[in-house]
Amino acid sequence: MAKSSTAGPVTGPAAEKRLRAFIAKFSVPDQARIRAARRELRRRLAGAFELVYDNYNFFVIGYSPTERPSDAILSLAAQANRLALCFLQGARLPDPARMLKGSGRQVRSVRLETARDLQRPEIAHLIKLAVERGPAPLAAGRTRLVIRSVSTKQRPRRKPVRRGV
Repeated sequence: MAKSSTAGPVTGPAAEKRLRAFIAKFSVPDQARIRAARRELRRRLAGAFELVYDNYNFFVIGYSPTERPSDAILSLAAQANRLALCFLQGARLPDPARMLKGSGRQVRSVRLETARDLQRPEIAHLIKLAVERGPAPLAAGRTRLVIRSVSTKQRPRRKPVRRGV
């Protein structure tokens, strides 16, 4: 397991600066997609805690009504050339449009080609249901950013460029 270099949660302006550095590891198109999806979720989930993990496999921004990771409702999970919206209790959500992928006992996800996918009626409805069924209501006010952990070892955040033969 990769070691974490964060001794404790980081908040405030230092957290925003670190978040920008995490996103900068991705290709320019991936950076734009992550930032746009984050903006949209911050708008929809005002009052949530944004819990950030820069882990070995994924860069994750979780959205929770509390600072407790176990209370998180949704998360953005990014890796090179991929971004998904994960519903952390997605197995319990009704999904007549069959948008949710996965077969685990809890988590389901939707791949996001662009941040505009978050505005699709089927996905917007799933987000609304997930928030309504969350462990606690989202507080009124501003979204609060918390850097939870950073792995010292990580998979590349950009796909290698292949040269012609």
